[in-house]
Amino acid sequence: MSIHNQPVTGRAGVPASGITVSRLLLLSTAAGVGVASLYYNQPLLGQMATDMRAGPSSIGLVSSFTQAGYAIGMLLVVPLGDMISRRKLILISAALTSVILLATAFSTGLSWLLIFSGLLGICNMTPQLLLPLAAQLAAPGKRGHVVGMMLSGIFAGVVLSRTVAGFVGATWGWRYLFIGAAIVQAIVLLMLYVTLPNNRPTYTGRYIDLLKTIVHLLHDQPVLREACLFGATLFGAFMVFWSSLIHLMSAEPFSLGPEAVGIYGIVGAGAALLSPIAGRAADHGHARGLAAAMTILAIVSFGILWEWRTSLIGIGIGVLALDLGVQLAHVANQSRILHGAPEAQSRIQTAYMTAYFGGGGLGAAIGTLAWQYYGWTGVCAAGAALLCIPLIRCLFPLNVAH
Repeated sequence: MSIHNQPVTGRAGVPASGITVSRLLLLSTAAGVGVASLYYNQPLLGQMATDMRAGPSSIGLVSSFTQAGYAIGMLLVVPLGDMISRRKLILISAALTSVILLATAFSTGLSWLLIFSGLLGICNMTPQLLLPLAAQLAAPGKRGHVVGMMLSGIFAGVVLSRTVAGFVGATWGWRYLFIGAAIVQAIVLLMLYVTLPNNRPTYTGRYIDLLKTIVHLLHDQPVLREACLFGATLFGAFMVFWSSLIHLMSAEPFSLGPEAVGIYGIVGAGAALLSPIAGRAADHGHARGLAAAMTILAIVSFGILWEWRTSLIGIGIGVLALDLGVQLAHVANQSRILHGAPEAQSRIQTAYMTAYFGGGGLGAAIGTLAWQYYGWTGVCAAGAALLCIPLIRCLFPLNVAH
């Protein structure tokens, strides 16, 4: 087993000293399109439940299976980006995602829908393979900014996916949404095939040993361990809210459909515009403080969401505050971890994002149970409680340079 720090190269084999604006925009857009596929189902759970004749607790598993599958894919697939060409892995991932989206559209029962939802999460690794590739292409001193730009695309994909799904689902139904998503993913696949650079693997050895090094990285890097804790709890709280919002919107006094969730997705997309700024702050050594401040903002957002639970405008303010807190904390976390161990970028990304989406899957399940037993008060209390975990950690120093 050996590790070699090899440069990323272009199609002609010339080492890259930076990343062009056009390539960065393409990679960011592709990452956003890929990650959007994971969230189309959330505002459409009501339609799916009617179509599949399933209850709220059963249909809520669709979102949980997708997030849990994504965590599994992060753990087992993304580390291969250090072992074989990321270009090859990205193209395979994009192709499989397109096929599974199409299969989801033609699901004939809840069991098949759950199976394809889990497979979609496992195979849709394009966003998490593109991010370390872009970070590796970035010029020295610009990595935080590049990470921020990539996460802008990813965040936009997360929040706008609900907008697209809400309006398409309300107009044509959830099956046509997934057919359209499969077509868009296929177009992205062609664009990536033409433009993706080649890269040399940085790891030679057995796959099982590759996975073992992830544990070693977690043991050796306290910054990575803390970022995993922050990411899991922040995204868990985020999913507590978004997996439950459709239930609040469809109940009294609103009695609205999935398009209402889509509108709130547009509100949340505004947070993505600040990601590059947060990345620059991380480049100047303020990443941990930024993560702590954004955690506090996210806790405050749940207070707003509970206090103004009968106001569409008040909920919109809470959505914006929650998305700002979670997304900018995520930028800070990613900037912190991708500054270390350049020969192990995919494995570092694996450790962090496995925790991140594992927390998201748990949050989606908690949100479903909280709504079922305690209503909106339970949802807001559960989200705030999760966020108290990283806030308490922030009170203690981290005895490393960060």
